Amino acid sequence: MLASLIGPVVGLLDKFIEDKDQKNKLAHEIATMAQKHAHEANMGQIDINKNEANHRSIWVAGWRPACGWICALALGWHFILQPIVLFAAAIFNITLPVPSFDMGSLMTVLMGMLGLGGLRSFEKSKGVTK
Repeated sequence: MLASLIGPVVGLLDKFIEDKDQKNKLAHEIATMAQKHAHEANMGQIDINKNEANHRSIWVAGWRPACGWICALALGWHFILQPIVLFAAAIFNITLPVPSFDMGSLMTVLMGMLGLGGLRSFEKSKGVTK
């Protein structure tokens, strides 16, 4: 949203500011405004994460590791244990009702926790980050 407003605002600087250096300085400040805001928001989230991780209560500091372990257990079941159990059951002619997970939702949570979302790749492809 903010990025779509930058072009017209920078265009207005030509009409109202005659000093080229001042105009370029203001244009640069306006152009980097969205990046500065995103950086400040990220730094605030990092501070919150640090405070949560250092908290004495397991209910505050333990929710991220708990989500990570749940995702790891579900992945281990789905990709390692379930095929072995089904293979062993097939050898002995046993039919087992095995639970299955919605792997799409699980992978969404896991990728978000690991920071492997598509937005980061999209930013890199657009040259926003290095």
